[in-house]
Amino acid sequence: MNKTDAVVADSRPSILAYVNDLPNLCSLAGLACTSSAIYFGILGHYSAAMIGMVWAVAFDWADGLIARRIKGRTGNDRNFGGQLDVLIDIVSYGVAPAIVLLSYGNFAPIFLAGAFIMLATSALRLSYFATYGLAGGLKYTGLALDNNSLIIVFIFLFENLFTNGEFSIVLYVSCLCLAALNVSPIRTPKLSGNPRNVYLLAAYTLVLTGIYGWKIW
Repeated sequence: MNKTDAVVADSRPSILAYVNDLPNLCSLAGLACTSSAIYFGILGHYSAAMIGMVWAVAFDWADGLIARRIKGRTGNDRNFGGQLDVLIDIVSYGVAPAIVLLSYGNFAPIFLAGAFIMLATSALRLSYFATYGLAGGLKYTGLALDNNSLIIVFIFLFENLFTNGEFSIVLYVSCLCLAALNVSPIRTPKLSGNPRNVYLLAAYTLVLTGIYGWKIW
């Protein structure tokens, strides 16, 4: 390392310095919710897992809103936050739903195939977005991954209408359909960019939390 490289390295902030950034704290709060969803999903406590999944989406939307309103953030701040957001998205919208699917299917090999498909399409979807961004600056190509969690959380409201075997099929087919939509050429609007949608998500999150909380109680 020459002297110039040493000066550049010394001027870099520490990794943990970015924890002081409020949008990044929101992203990490969403990751905490996702961790709880994975934990309760493995244990088979699906109502608790659904609460974690829907709050992960809420925090994911919140970090972007906060980031856009904060003044004085540097390019490195934005780049770091963007990378953090993408890495958390693969866990929140790929790993967590896949584990819920696996758990509900009693970890049978056929459900492992479905879990892999969900993970693979999530990775492809995020990589495509990182490469090309929004189509025309306004719409996503393929169904945005946060919709996966919002739809799965809604589907679980009807779990009691089926036997466990029947609902496992409903869940499996639903997850495969979502995976197909994630990598399809359809164009979908960026819902998190509309303030009205933020209020709708807040209401949806609180209502679903109340319903699943009542089921736990």
